Order: sequence, then structure tokens, then C-alpha cells
Amino acid sequence: MNVFAFDIETVPDVTGGRRLLGLEGLDDHQVAEAMLAVRRGESGGDFLRLHLHRVVVISVAARIGGKFRVFSIGDADSDEGEVIQRFFDGLERYVPRLVSWNGGGFDLPVLHYRALIHGLSAPRYFETGDNDREFRWDNYLNRFHERHTDLMDVLAGFQPRANAPLDEIATLCGLPGKLGMSGGQVRARIEAGDFAAVRDYCETDVLNTYLLYLRFERLRGRLDEAGYRDACEQVRETLVEAGRPHLDEFLAAWHRD
Repeated sequence: MNVFAFDIETVPDVTGGRRLLGLEGLDDHQVAEAMLAVRRGESGGDFLRLHLHRVVVISVAARIGGKFRVFSIGDADSDEGEVIQRFFDGLERYVPRLVSWNGGGFDLPVLHYRALIHGLSAPRYFETGDNDREFRWDNYLNRFHERHTDLMDVLAGFQPRANAPLDEIATLCGLPGKLGMSGGQVRARIEAGDFAAVRDYCETDVLNTYLLYLRFERLRGRLDEAGYRDACEQVRETLVEAGRPHLDEFLAAWHRD
């Protein structure tokens, strides 16, 4: 079974905000500030509605055909539609189990809206059994199916009041958690031209998520102790071979059990 633990990073969709709020003549920073001000007036906070998030990178910790790798889709100059289409093309090709932390509440709805805006195609992702009977009882869209496993949702017993942050659960489990950056800093880093920092941050998030998924598989008996340790060692070896600074930092902070 192929597995994709995934995460997205986003910034305000200033093109959409400019259109919706009639802000022609303002630069991107001014439009973003106006969008956040409107949102604060609506909700008291500045977390934008999901359709107003522009995806800048999608990172994946993937087990494909028994091999493990970490990669990101998109770079500083990538078109958002192309990034999202490549993600859905990967689902079409590998039909993986998707694993996320709050993917049902954030990442996937954002991708739905943005794919619709860009006129993309994702037939395998939206399959519910009409063309492939295997998807009738296990598809990506049903909250209680496993083809997309939102670990936060499952571990909370599907009770929003029981939700926990990825960073805290990862840290309690001996994983690195956040390494010097948080989601609230993404916009500033992108505006400063530091896309690499955002990409690296996203990749460490999916590593935390994938390793929590392995613990979850052990918890429910789908991995025995030897299988769990072998899977963790596969991740470690992959990161060592990659030799990238943020992955080395992740390794150094990972307290393996």
C-alpha cells in the first residue's frame, strides 16, 4: 500500500481578494492587509476563510512501492494551479492512502476550492464508487473512511473539542515537532522571498505526521514492534542519505523509542 502523508502551506490569495473587495490599485501587501482586516471584523481573528488561501507548496512524506522519500511540489515561481494538479496527478498514479493532521478541516477543503478556481481535474480523488466499486466503501471524501486518514480527527474520536496540535503531540511522542518556524510566519517568509524556509518547514511537518502515522499503525495492531522499528529506520536512513540541513536538524531532534 502506498502512503502519502501531506501538508500544504498557504498565503492570502491577493488576486482573489483584490477582485472580491474591489481593491484595484493597491499592491499585494496592502491587499493582504485589507483582507485580514475584513476577516478580523467578521470573526475577531485573522485566519482567512479557506477559499481565500493560495497554496504555495505541498510537501509529501511518501512510501511508494516499499520505498520512502520526502519531497515538495512547487518552487518560488510555480503556478498554484500547476502545483495542485501535480498533487492530484500523483494520487491518480499511485492511489495512496492520504495521511494528514487536520487535512479534513483545512488542507483538503483548500485544495478543493483552489482546484475548482483553476479548472483542474482530479477524477480518482473524487471517485466514490460509480466507476470503481473499490471506492464505494473506502474513498478520499468520506470522513470515516481510511483512504484519507486525518490523524487529528481520528485520535480525537471525531470530536472537535478533543483536537490537539500536531506540534504538541509530536513533541510528547519524542518527535521534533516545529523546528524554528510556525504557520503564522509563512506569509512573511514568502513576501521576503524565502521560499526555501517555507518548503523546509512543510517537509518537517509531513515527517512528524508520517512518524505519528507509524505509531498509530502500531497502536491499532497493523504494525508489530519489529515492523514499526523497521519503518522508522527506513525513514532515518532516507534522511541521512539526503544530507539536507533541515533534515539533519530533524534527525538530531528525533528521540527514537
